[in-house]
Amino acid sequence: MDWGNVTAEDLVDALREVDWSSPPRPLSEFFSRFTVPRSSSKWNSRLKCNLYYYRTNYFLLIVSVLILGFLRRPLAIVAALLTALSIAFLNDSFAGTFSEKVTRTVRQFSPHLAAKMRPPLTPVIRGRPSAKRAIYICGRPRWVFVLLFSSASFILWFVSAGLLTVLWALAIGLLATILHASFRTPNLKARLNTFREEFRAVWRNYSEL
Repeated sequence: MDWGNVTAEDLVDALREVDWSSPPRPLSEFFSRFTVPRSSSKWNSRLKCNLYYYRTNYFLLIVSVLILGFLRRPLAIVAALLTALSIAFLNDSFAGTFSEKVTRTVRQFSPHLAAKMRPPLTPVIRGRPSAKRAIYICGRPRWVFVLLFSSASFILWFVSAGLLTVLWALAIGLLATILHASFRTPNLKARLNTFREEFRAVWRNYSEL
């Protein structure tokens, strides 16, 4: 698979739709081998490949840097968690899993309330959905939860005065991610058919290259 033909938009769409519940790659593999890319095209391809393959590791790396930056601001930690949740809700797999687990927990205490948290049925015409399937969380459109958590996090950022802290921590985390993805030699597993099939499942514009 030629990652050079994968656009940034395709990569973002794939990261939004892929399942993020997979465990991170082992540290022995994550810090295994580093080389300088031979050209800008090689760097571009390597960057996209590593960002997708080590996505869970990079997410944990950024979260760890943020936590270290917030040790002196406990309220900012809550704000960061709410911000992370609002961003995570944009991922289809996470939104569906979150909604399912919350509904299942509520069902144990109130089956009637849990029934109201089911997403509405999508109309089907000639065996196909009439429109693109909308994502619901606990029976409400996804944007409601994104707006709610984003607003709450904004208020907490303002109260805790930790916005500058998060910007510095986020910049350090993103810089470390870009540097690692740029110099980490792509693992052989990232080029195997199983990895390609996983990407094809979430990249709608996939074609044999």
